Amino acid sequence: MLRRVTIAAAQWEIRPIQDFDAFAAQASTLLDEARDADLVVFPELFTLSLLTTFPDWQMGSMSDVVRIQEYTAQYRELFSAEASRRDQHILGGSHLVKENGRLLNVAHLFRPSGDVQTHRKTHIFPTEAQWQTEEGDDIEVWDLGFARVGAMICYEAEIPECAATLTEMGAEIILCPAFGFTEHGFWRVRHCAAARAIENQVYVVHACTAGSPGPGLPAGFARSSILGPSDAPWAADGVVVEASTNVECVVRGEVDLDVLLENREEGAAPTHRDRRRRAELYRQWAEKTAASVY
Repeated sequence: MLRRVTIAAAQWEIRPIQDFDAFAAQASTLLDEARDADLVVFPELFTLSLLTTFPDWQMGSMSDVVRIQEYTAQYRELFSAEASRRDQHILGGSHLVKENGRLLNVAHLFRPSGDVQTHRKTHIFPTEAQWQTEEGDDIEVWDLGFARVGAMICYEAEIPECAATLTEMGAEIILCPAFGFTEHGFWRVRHCAAARAIENQVYVVHACTAGSPGPGLPAGFARSSILGPSDAPWAADGVVVEASTNVECVVRGEVDLDVLLENREEGAAPTHRDRRRRAELYRQWAEKTAASVY
């Protein structure tokens, strides 16, 4: 049986909106463009659009972004209903959520069955600490039936151990919702996402938040993409498909999981195997270095 998966990455533009209905309409428009995809991925903290529904949003500071967690129930209800109605798996980007008094940056995977699975960002970007955001402690892989996927949220892509752990747990596709506040930030995550695809011989979906809404909210630099290993079955740069810069849109591509697994065995650069087979040597080097320094 061929194991081909159609993925859609939604590039979301944050712009002022009047209410939650406007947010839902914007999401629905992008989901219409992602029609028939097996898996749809929204960006990190695209729900910051909801801050603009508060009358005084332009008078606030970056720390006020925590107010969007007031919309958590509506956000979950919206994407649960859309996943069920459209018979799609939807990664609803990430959203700030209050859990037991802690504020967390949480990715939500909405299944057609109505089930929702979550990943709490394990490595927050320094700016997030200004919002009093805390870190999660778990890394998960989800079996969607047609593929095994995991999530790494933005800055987690810059921590190689996150993707390596997901791959060890069986991930074939890693979903990377991201929000680059600057072009520098975008390229850090994009280059790291490409590196993670090569190191682990996996597909990485880099879905980005765009927009320049004004004071009170960060700007976003975006060029969403689906990336594969830079080896013969794919383009030389590893890009399966890529969005235009800073334009709200959906990009979609088909990925072949059988080719991915074959590449792990027969590719020119079998990094999935080779970066792990001398793990004991890496540990020895680390121990020697620690002993000499400390």
